[in-house]
Amino acid sequence: MEITLSLEKTSSTNLSIVVDVFRASTSITIALNKFKQIIPTFTPEEAKEIAKQKNGVLAGERMGKTIEGFDVGNSPVDISNLNTEKETLVLTTSNGTRILKDMKSTVLIGSFINAKSVAKTSLKIAKKNSYEHIDIVMAGWKGNFAIEDFLASGEILHWIWKELSKENNKNVENGFKYENNNDFKISEYGQAAILASRNYENLKKVIANTRSSKRLKELGYEKDIEFSLQKNIIENVVIYENGSLKLLK
Repeated sequence: MEITLSLEKTSSTNLSIVVDVFRASTSITIALNKFKQIIPTFTPEEAKEIAKQKNGVLAGERMGKTIEGFDVGNSPVDISNLNTEKETLVLTTSNGTRILKDMKSTVLIGSFINAKSVAKTSLKIAKKNSYEHIDIVMAGWKGNFAIEDFLASGEILHWIWKELSKENNKNVENGFKYENNNDFKISEYGQAAILASRNYENLKKVIANTRSSKRLKELGYEKDIEFSLQKNIIENVVIYENGSLKLLK
């Protein structure tokens, strides 16, 4: 099995894990505690139309700001605090929902908050379907690298590597003893992400000073940053199928 790391566009026709830490993948993962489905859309106009049809909650942002007239922005904290009995969330974002549009692979949603669960589930799906390739896809920002997505991808890749190593009887408990073998190969880009993600306290300090964090702080979303950087607080695994995001059960 080959495991790779990409920016914006997946290189896999098998299985892809989309990572947009600030904030789409975090919002989507936590929102399915409250909603039965999330419909990602690619324009505010499309979101409004679908929300009317589905009697859904309208959520979205552009440039980090809540879109005027929407019920809520792309905030995992605000979405968690919504008081609603509606079953559908219609979501449009600058990055995360946009890159779902042209994917041809099985697509899962990954973040810090569900890294372990999405890693383990990806391997189960790969085995069940005889997939030979898993690709972690960083959303980035306007086509550019975003370090928070790189580090969250490293967290997911760490758990993928750990599970594969256990299966191949490798010692994974006494420090980082990564090695490729005939059964799996993690790209060098992916290996770099794993290594970079291992010091959690340093990771949080670095991300606190990124462009994305500064932008969110200026908009008053500092709590979203803190929420999004929590590791493995939820077991939700989200799959994108037939234009809808739902919990994989």
